[in-house]
Amino acid sequence: MNESEFDRIVRTRRSVRKFKPDGVPPEMVDAVVKAGLLAPTGRKMQSTVIVRIDDSALKEEIRAENARIMGAPPSPDRGPDPFYAAPVMLLVIADKSKPTHVYDGALALGNMMLKAHELGLASCWIHRAKEEMESPLGAKILARLGLDGEWEGIGHLSLGYAAGDPPPAYEIAPGRYRAI
Repeated sequence: MNESEFDRIVRTRRSVRKFKPDGVPPEMVDAVVKAGLLAPTGRKMQSTVIVRIDDSALKEEIRAENARIMGAPPSPDRGPDPFYAAPVMLLVIADKSKPTHVYDGALALGNMMLKAHELGLASCWIHRAKEEMESPLGAKILARLGLDGEWEGIGHLSLGYAAGDPPPAYEIAPGRYRAI
């Protein structure tokens, strides 16, 4: 059986931890976001909101808060930036009142990573959005967005062009597919 384009995209997509400083055309960012918004959601409740962070000062606050949450010194891979110097920062949050909000947000991030790869962009899911949104910075972000209620940070997506080759494909570990 021939490998489909979708199979190739899924097989070759990797998280990238080194980005070029080059900007990403807005229409490409919009296409990635749209893929996230089209992800399946439990009971069609559409619990997720995807936020593109353009404000430079806010980006720096988010980077600093994430570094604080990590409690880790800079590393050779990322330097002082937990977002690997990606030029585009996306945040996925989800309405806590929806019972499937975490799953909905995870599917949105998965769709966005696959779409980014299809477009020739690199991406990396950045954790700590949950803790970030529980901090005073999270309250500030929600206020700027005009959102009320309880929102959970599901993840950030670092997005841009890879600086260097992506990591190699890995072999699927044995025992991960079973039948009973």
